[in-house]
Amino acid sequence: MYSLSKVIIPLIFIINIVVGLQFPFNLDSLLNHNLADGHLHYSTLNPEDYPIDLLKYKDDYVIRVNYNNHKELREFFIKSKDESINDTKINFNKWARNNHLNQIDIQINEENLVKLIEKFPTIEYEIIIKDLAQKVYETFPQDYKKPATSIKNSKYQYQSTEDVIKATKLNIFSELFFKDYRPLETIDAWLELIQSSFPDIIQIEQIGQTYEHRSYDVVHFSVPNKDIEHGERRTIVITGGVHAREWISVSSVLYSIYELLQFYSINPTSKIFKELDFLFIPNANPDGYEYTWKTDRLWRKNRQETTHPRCFGIDIDHSYDYHWTRSTDWACGEEYSGEVPFEAIESRIWEEYLNNTNENHKIWGYIDLHSYSQEVLYPYAYSCNQQPRDEENLIELAYGISKAIRIQSGVNYNVLPACLDKDADMMPDLGAGSALDYMYHNRAYWAYQLKLRDSGSHGFLLPPKYIEPVGREIFAGFKYFCYFILSDER
Repeated sequence: MYSLSKVIIPLIFIINIVVGLQFPFNLDSLLNHNLADGHLHYSTLNPEDYPIDLLKYKDDYVIRVNYNNHKELREFFIKSKDESINDTKINFNKWARNNHLNQIDIQINEENLVKLIEKFPTIEYEIIIKDLAQKVYETFPQDYKKPATSIKNSKYQYQSTEDVIKATKLNIFSELFFKDYRPLETIDAWLELIQSSFPDIIQIEQIGQTYEHRSYDVVHFSVPNKDIEHGERRTIVITGGVHAREWISVSSVLYSIYELLQFYSINPTSKIFKELDFLFIPNANPDGYEYTWKTDRLWRKNRQETTHPRCFGIDIDHSYDYHWTRSTDWACGEEYSGEVPFEAIESRIWEEYLNNTNENHKIWGYIDLHSYSQEVLYPYAYSCNQQPRDEENLIELAYGISKAIRIQSGVNYNVLPACLDKDADMMPDLGAGSALDYMYHNRAYWAYQLKLRDSGSHGFLLPPKYIEPVGREIFAGFKYFCYFILSDER
C-alpha cells in the first residue's frame, strides 16, 4: 500500500540534499505570490516582459449576444462563413453558445461590432470581457515570462528545463502545483515524478509524435490485481486539451490523477482499483498547447500544415472517422477538419494506439473534457435525428454526473445532447467527426463530453483560482461515473 505522506516527505528531503536548492527559482516568492487578482495591468509592463504578444488582443471584446426569437441572427452566427449570409464580411470568432438561454459569446473588435449592429439594428448584447488583453495576461503565472535574452536573468524566469524539474519536484503532490496553469515542460516533469514515485501503479506511455515532434503521452493508472487478468478489466478513458486554449481541461485531468492517487492512499482495496484501469490523456494537443503559451493564448487547433501555405492546424475534434465531413473549405478556420478523416495527426495516433492495444484495454467509459459552458453532453454530436443506443441510460448517467458535481460544489452543469451544443440541428457539418461520437460508436459503452466552467464572464480565460474547485467537482463526477460503470452487468 502506498502512502502519499510516506513518499512526499522523504522525496523532498532527498531533493534538498541532491539539488541543494541551488537554482534561480525563488521559492519564497512562489509561496507568497498572488494569483490573477494580484496581476498588474499589462500596459504598465515593458512589452518584452509580456508572456506573449498581448497587443494583438487589445482592441478586441468578448460580447454575449441574445438571439432569442431572432432566427436570422442565429443563422448568421452559425453560417457566418457563407458569403450569402455574411455579405458585409463581419469578422469574429465564436466562443460558446448557451442553448438554454439562446445566447452566443463571440470575440470581435470595435470595427466589426459596428458592422454587426448596422446589419442587425435590434441586436441585444452585453460586453462580458472589455479588456481581452488583460484577461489573457491574468491566466499566465505571474512569474512566467516568454523566453528572451533581455529577461534571461529575471529571478522569476525558469532558466532551463532542469530548473523546471527541480522546482516541480518541490511542489509534487502539493497544492502549489495547482495554484497556476502550467507550461508543457512543467507538466511533463510533474508526470515523470509521479511515475517514479508510483512505478507499480503509474506508467507513462509515449504512443506517438506530433507534427512538431512532441511526444503524445498516455498516463496508464492500474493497480496490480492477481484475481483479474489485466485484459479483462474495464478501462476508463479521460482526455483533456483537445482544443489548445482550454487550459482548465488540461489542469482538470491532472487534478483527477492527483485525486485518484489520494483516494488510493486511503482506500486501496476499493472496487474501483480492483476492477478498473484508467487511461489519462492530460494533453491531447501538445503542439497547440505549447503555441498558446508562446504565441497565441486563444489558439484552438493543432499546428500541422494544411493545403494552404499560410494556414496551419486542423481541429482534432472534427477529424475522427465517424460521419466525418469537411466542415469548411477554409483552412484558416477554427473548425477546419482537414481534407480526409484522421488527417489530424493526434487523432490518428490515438486510433492506432487503440487498434494495437485492443486486447489490453476493454474501454467501457470515455470522458472528454473541454470548456466552457458547464454542460454534460451525450451522443450524438453529428445529428439530432440519430438516437443513441441506451439513450435513457445515457441520460440517467449524465444527470448523475451533473448531480455529483452539484453536490460537491453547488455548481450546475446542464445536460443536453451534443448535437444542440454543436449547432448540428441547423448545420450538421459542425458536429461531424467528433471524438465523442467516434468513441461511443466504436469503442465505449458510455461516452460524454464535459464542458467545464464557467458560464459567466471568463470564457476560455478562467482565472487560476478556479483550478482546484473545478478539479474537485470534476473528480466527483468522475468517481460517480466509475461506480456507475462498475454496476453495469454487461
